[in-house]
Amino acid sequence: MITTWILLLGGFVLLVVGGELLVRGAVQIAERLGMSPLVIGLTLVGFGTSMPELVTSVQAGLSGSPGIAYGNIVGSNLANILLIAGASAILCPIVVARSALRRDASIMLAIAAAFAVLAVFVPMGRPVGTLMLVLLVAYLWFVIRQERAHGDAGAIHDKSMALSEADVSLAGRSETAGLLVPVLIALGGLGLVIAGGSFLVSGAVEIARDLGVSETVIGLTIVAVGTSMPELVTSVIAAIKRQGDVAFGNVVGSNIYNILGIGGATALIAPSMVPAEIVRFDAPLMVFVSLVFVLFAATGMRIGRREGGVLVAGYVAYCWLLWP
Repeated sequence: MITTWILLLGGFVLLVVGGELLVRGAVQIAERLGMSPLVIGLTLVGFGTSMPELVTSVQAGLSGSPGIAYGNIVGSNLANILLIAGASAILCPIVVARSALRRDASIMLAIAAAFAVLAVFVPMGRPVGTLMLVLLVAYLWFVIRQERAHGDAGAIHDKSMALSEADVSLAGRSETAGLLVPVLIALGGLGLVIAGGSFLVSGAVEIARDLGVSETVIGLTIVAVGTSMPELVTSVIAAIKRQGDVAFGNVVGSNIYNILGIGGATALIAPSMVPAEIVRFDAPLMVFVSLVFVLFAATGMRIGRREGGVLVAGYVAYCWLLWP
């Protein structure tokens, strides 16, 4: 049992460290190939904190563990709103930009509802996965056009900013010439991420067996919180620095990426049905929690400490309800 927990924790560490190295190397490569800072931020850096969820869900799907794959996606979205946004609001009330609420939070809510409905009626196969990824590309294209036209990149930009604030090496990027070093950094990070995902999925399956609980419960809680650590760190740092608007955008952007990007990639690479437990309870709860989050944000355009406390208490109640 102890060995299994070490395997699980080791997987978390490799995912986080590998994801950071992968993003750092990819950003340096993109800069030296002449990509604009806006496109780099909205794509490479924006995907950076979602890399643990991506690798874990895809590997779980390929290993025949859809409970962990989709539990990780839905559980990460629940943790992002209830635990991470709640904790950030307790540290510093989150100020909400109208553009982020009107466009990005509404898109997050619509995507959550669409996923919950699709999970009831159709398997998460390659057509659905392709559609999700196309929608993500279309959303990013729309956001890039909005930024260039009106200077408004919204939640995805804030997700990128949150990571840059937490990682000094990304905030002050190197201008040294040459591609060899960043390529090696990116490849090394990719290797660590793949190894970490494998360790995490293996450890999670073993823990589910040892504790006598379903893989879905493990995916919704332990795995989801572990893979959401980058979002937790970046949002808390943003809150401590009194950048509550960045914390809000980080959560909303991450939830959009989780469903369209991670859900789409998982369905495309490892088609499967969403487990019945998630379809019946957790996916509808994700929609409800997303709605509550949007309503909290819309009242006074801020999420205060009291509302943050309600969100965190909701996450504690959710975990208590899931575990036998």
